[in-house]
Amino acid sequence: MQNDGKVVHLNAAADPAASAPLARLPVVVLQVRDKAAQQLREGLQALFDNADDTLFEMADKAPSNNEQNLFFEAMRDLRLKRKNIERGFLDKFYEAFVRVGQYDTGPSRPAPLNYDKLALVPNEELERTVALDSMVNKVLARDGLSLTQLTTRLNALVPRVLTDDSNPLGPAMLCDYFVQAGQTLGVEIKVKLIILKLFDRYVLSDTDHLYFDANQLLIATGILPELKVAPARRADDRPGRRRTPEDDTAPAQAMPLEEPLDDSVREVFTALQELVHQVRGNPPVRREPAATVMPISTNDLMRLLSHLQQYVPQQPEHSEDYDLRQQLEQLLNRVSLKSGKARVVGTVDEDVINLVAMLFEFILDDRNLPDSLRALIGRLQIPILKVAVLDKSFFSRSNHPARRLLNEIAQAAMGWSGRDDSQRDALHGRIDQIVQRLLNDFVDDTSLFSELLVDFLAFTAEERRRSELLEQRTRDAEEGRARAELARLHVQFELNRRLLGKTLPQVVVRLLEEAWSKVLLLTWLKHGEQAPEWQAALETMDDLVWSVEPHDGIQARNRLLSLVPGLLKALREGLTSAAFDPFATSDFFSQLEALHVQAIQRTAMALQQGDDDIALVRVESEIVLGAGAFDGGRGFA
Repeated sequence: MQNDGKVVHLNAAADPAASAPLARLPVVVLQVRDKAAQQLREGLQALFDNADDTLFEMADKAPSNNEQNLFFEAMRDLRLKRKNIERGFLDKFYEAFVRVGQYDTGPSRPAPLNYDKLALVPNEELERTVALDSMVNKVLARDGLSLTQLTTRLNALVPRVLTDDSNPLGPAMLCDYFVQAGQTLGVEIKVKLIILKLFDRYVLSDTDHLYFDANQLLIATGILPELKVAPARRADDRPGRRRTPEDDTAPAQAMPLEEPLDDSVREVFTALQELVHQVRGNPPVRREPAATVMPISTNDLMRLLSHLQQYVPQQPEHSEDYDLRQQLEQLLNRVSLKSGKARVVGTVDEDVINLVAMLFEFILDDRNLPDSLRALIGRLQIPILKVAVLDKSFFSRSNHPARRLLNEIAQAAMGWSGRDDSQRDALHGRIDQIVQRLLNDFVDDTSLFSELLVDFLAFTAEERRRSELLEQRTRDAEEGRARAELARLHVQFELNRRLLGKTLPQVVVRLLEEAWSKVLLLTWLKHGEQAPEWQAALETMDDLVWSVEPHDGIQARNRLLSLVPGLLKALREGLTSAAFDPFATSDFFSQLEALHVQAIQRTAMALQQGDDDIALVRVESEIVLGAGAFDGGRGFA
């Protein structure tokens, strides 16, 4: 037995994902860790590479648009957070090996698993736990012997006592890494359970290789070689396995470009063929005598369409004159001249061309479609035609990604009004990006349409939310203006009712018009006309008017003496709340104080009314409250 494997290398090369305690681990354990990390990374990549197809298939079978949008949003969220989840998984994996290299500080017992960190709906805890337990138990039943041997060998090397549950390569720990890394996924329980099944299929299904390779590394360094190695499963027995180089050496099977039609698709397409048989024979398929005509294959038609796709007019003014069928006829004529045989489009492909042409004619004839967006949508005809040639279910499936993308773009374009600089408009720019992406990148992989559909649905949802928010703000602003106008009318009415026909000091009139009207306006807007605050503001105005009017008798004098302190306090609080100019406020109180002193003296000494020191003003006409009446910065002395 070699002893190198048990030597603790204190100066081992530091791994970027590991911390200082990792130096306690033997080199062979580090080799096991790094080999396993590479295998797990490949499994995660396979998981995410296939997640889009799986979620799109679920979306295609969804019974409602809401559920379909759920899967589309999940595809987008998973695509955006893929790197973070992969990195988080490996970080947790490396951290587990760090803990393995540390001595136990307490009683030796396996660390309890904590699946609560998965960001799932709390009410679905049971369903999630059952799924995780099932995944772990399946691995233990299938590869339990190899895992136990690996745990035994690791216990001979590391200071911490391990069990199958606490083994960093055990299924329970692998599930825990993935659960914690997936915390940030903002999807519902249904989608998260699908992702867990994908983890089972593409990661946990290869644990036999994981344990076999790890055991072989340990045996090669002399760690318990007497333990009998469990046989590895055949590659063909593992579900969801990745393609190996050996697979590429197998005899190639001729794969048809177009999949056979099922009964429902064939029935729909046949019905459509019967409807368009009257236009059959129009360009581009001009029939020649049967002996000289040779229909081109679907593969050849796809190559011709890809060639034409490179020359679709980019300028809107040229798009209206572009006739796809005429361009295809000219291209077929050139091919016929070179080959010496008349080449035409087959009957089925001709019907597809006519159906797609009719579809675009119907869309582009809509008067509600703006000219600039009509030109953009028209440029999609060749990519859509290629999809329909490849997949006849395009005509029978309303949720087909290419068909739905076309419908979503057309619906979003309805009623759109472009700006002067249309290139800066968000909708116009996004549709233009989609068109350019399809014309430049689409050959025969229809998954590109599902990717663009997910992005466009997310874009339109965001635009819809922004539009609703803008509409709500506009409504609020209009309601605010209407409410402010109604408040001004109420204030104007109350001022007119109290001032018209009365002779009051000029300073009091100006205060009521320019300052107290603002207090009334804000009080009405904030509390309404039925509120006690509104009634109190009106009573303060009534008390002010009464306090500066001429009165006779000891009773009036006593009332004035008891009224003034509360009146001054109410006036000061109201003007302060309305943020009125403090200098103008101070000047007003000085003049008001003089008016009140004179009124008290006049009443007490029975002085003759009409004091020459008091400037009186006759309010003869109706007061009109304008913008200047609420200018708190103006004085009124």
